[in-house]
Amino acid sequence: MTITMNDSCSTSIPQMEDFLKGSSHLQLQAQGKQEVYDWIAKQINTIKYFKLGKKDKGTTINYLVKMTGYSTIQTKKLIGRKKKKGQLTLTVSPGWGKKHTFQKVYTDGDVEALAETDNLHKRPTGQVLQRIFKRMFRIWKDETFVRLQNISLGHIYNLRGTDRYKAKALRYTKTNPTQVPIGERRKPQPAGTPGFLRVDSVHQGDLDKQKGVYHITLVDEVTQWQIEVCVQGISYHFLLPALKLALAQFPFKIINFHSDNGSEYINQRVAKLLNELIIQQTKSRSRHCNDNALAETKNKIIRKWIGYSHIPKQFAPAINQWYEIYFNLYLNFHRQCGYPTVYTDTSGKQKKKYETYLTPYEKLKTIENWTQYLTPGTTQQELDDISIAHSDNEFARLMNEAKRKIWQTFKKN
Repeated sequence: MTITMNDSCSTSIPQMEDFLKGSSHLQLQAQGKQEVYDWIAKQINTIKYFKLGKKDKGTTINYLVKMTGYSTIQTKKLIGRKKKKGQLTLTVSPGWGKKHTFQKVYTDGDVEALAETDNLHKRPTGQVLQRIFKRMFRIWKDETFVRLQNISLGHIYNLRGTDRYKAKALRYTKTNPTQVPIGERRKPQPAGTPGFLRVDSVHQGDLDKQKGVYHITLVDEVTQWQIEVCVQGISYHFLLPALKLALAQFPFKIINFHSDNGSEYINQRVAKLLNELIIQQTKSRSRHCNDNALAETKNKIIRKWIGYSHIPKQFAPAINQWYEIYFNLYLNFHRQCGYPTVYTDTSGKQKKKYETYLTPYEKLKTIENWTQYLTPGTTQQELDDISIAHSDNEFARLMNEAKRKIWQTFKKN
């Protein structure tokens, strides 16, 4: 309920005192700030406030507080303003009532482009995304990434936490050691030369006592050039043809073949194959778990793209075809890899920092006189054409679509 009061009779100090005594139980609140200011100014003029004594000024202030619902401090401030300026006007500063916000740099479209790129490349690290955004804009002139090309590492993770991003984003078996005197137990020393391979296997699990497919990872230590092949089993019947196919996909000459001590690689047939190709064979040293760490870390890529679910071994040829046509090209021409920089402090302790991100092909081109390591029949022009035939995101879309069709055939069978 709203009550309108007529206070025209309260124009003297005694009248104000009588009102205050009789209204102790009332709680009044003024509405309309400018009207209240005008009323306070009128009362101050009528009562000649500035000529009153201290006691009467106190009575007047109490009366104004009671009538307006303002605090004593606020009322005194208004009286002081009236004395200084001669009037009370409502002043509104620019932007008053508006919440301060920072300028929005990245649009909803940028967030969606970030989410799509994450989906296409299986949510890589922030440093890798920065490289992809720069390449998409500077090499393939995609205007979608005009702002994202300069995004900071921290802001990538900020955008990943937004609701719009979340609405668009998706979310080992051990080998048995053998004591066969094949291969030298030592850590390869490439000295910046490509052609020193690390090799490891990933099993796709068993189901109802049925073996799944095996993935063979071969990765060059210097350039991180990676080739994947899929086989139905790791017996020599399947493994030897797969190794020949994998070795042929490297654009440079292979010098060294390094694996753990699993019997799938440390056997007479593999040793004979490598000997025919004039490739040295080495194996991991005992109590040196990091000797083959590079290949083992690359196995995570297979888990990210293929998953952990059982895949029957009859589908190995289809997966292997997808590897050869799409996945291996993606890994080497469109996927960013981190390359460590080694820092040595005054005490001689070494520390690695991953500050450089390149595709394996870009890394290969940083090697001095790198074309001398290419296999016969492989040219720089041929590799350049492959690298720019599709943008990173475009090729990832093609690869994902091909993978989806293959996986549909798995479900039908």
